[in-house]
Amino acid sequence: MAKTRVMIADDHAVLREGMRRLLEQEKDMEVVGEASDGEEAVRLVDEQKPDVVLMDIVMPKLTGVEATKLIKKANPSTAILILTAYSDIRYILGLLEAGASGYLLKSARADEIVGAIRAVRSGESVLDSMATRKLLERVVNLSKETPEDKSRGQLSPREIEILRLAARGMSNRDIAEKLELSMRTVKAHLSNIFNKMRCSSRTEAIVKGFREGYVTLDDVPQGIESYEKEKI
Repeated sequence: MAKTRVMIADDHAVLREGMRRLLEQEKDMEVVGEASDGEEAVRLVDEQKPDVVLMDIVMPKLTGVEATKLIKKANPSTAILILTAYSDIRYILGLLEAGASGYLLKSARADEIVGAIRAVRSGESVLDSMATRKLLERVVNLSKETPEDKSRGQLSPREIEILRLAARGMSNRDIAEKLELSMRTVKAHLSNIFNKMRCSSRTEAIVKGFREGYVTLDDVPQGIESYEKEKI
């Protein structure tokens, strides 16, 4: 199976070097480029066509949000995984709107970062659980002012269970193992959830599920969930 091609975009050379060393230890990954600013990140993505970009938010010339918008416009199949020290809700919302597939804090463990890269490469969304809590807490205030349309079809008990596990940051494989289901079945349930809730991503489904009462803050841990290492 082809290796996952990863590009690292961060203005700190020490972090880029450390991340390269980490990823080069993984047999299913290869680092195809490094960028020290947002403009360079956009240019290198056009040249190298990586599967995943590991991107910081605060960089010279273009921010991570601006670079993400440009990258997703020109290379929609490239997944953007944000790795940053900032957990401000404004950054989170801006990055999700820009098309980022995931958001992790730099306090995440090495195995969490590697697992998150595999997750976004396979089409899943990854969001640090502390960031998820902040996002949902923000929704609490918004939902008081903005009525939310109910899903076209009520979620089944199994679909609610899977949505709550997704809110914990669990991958499709994690959910399948916990519920003793096949990966195909989990993907089918998620597809049904997206259709019923008129959503296109896990994060959007979690937020809407929170507004409709399917998910509560108690379902989202306050620490960072770990991502099991899995080959894709």
